[in-house]
Amino acid sequence: MASIVPIPTESYNLGFIGAGKMAESIARGVVKSGVLPASQIRTAHLATARRTAFESFGAKVLSHNIELKPLLSEKQLLVSVVAGVKLKDLQEWAGHSRFIRVMPNTPAAVGVAASAIEALADGGVAAGLPRDLALGLASQTVLGAASMAVNVGKHPGQLKDDVASPGGTTIAGIHELKSLVFANSDERGCCCC
Repeated sequence: MASIVPIPTESYNLGFIGAGKMAESIARGVVKSGVLPASQIRTAHLATARRTAFESFGAKVLSHNIELKPLLSEKQLLVSVVAGVKLKDLQEWAGHSRFIRVMPNTPAAVGVAASAIEALADGGVAAGLPRDLALGLASQTVLGAASMAVNVGKHPGQLKDDVASPGGTTIAGIHELKSLVFANSDERGCCCC
């Protein structure tokens, strides 16, 4: 009979290139769920507010992203949540090609995020996902956004504003949705971020 041997988490670290709001949501979720202690999380940022946000739950904050680069090797799998940067550019910066891309949402902070395809079910099916998987991901996305609204007592538009960092993934996605699909909606129209 095979037994499952737990992997000691003290041998793992989690680093974020940049300390944006999405990185904070993911880091808080990792700590809250007990996956890793905050002492094993690193990021870098110059802005005091972003540094303070990570330091508030015990993560180590460096001054510059370049300080994380010596920790990168081909042994590490890098996960990108950056929508506006080409994968080729990320690979050149890191010096290797072990990258995957995901598009999480801020409900990661409370453990109810969807992190594979950020679209409603029909968009997922159009992208080639089986209907049941697409529906599950779409449902989890909406459930996560609703949980955030209920648990923190903020209007969905405020939650969107809270995560829409200047030049970040969320605001780029909102801009794209508005230009392609929701041209007549106002800024408060999107609540799935």
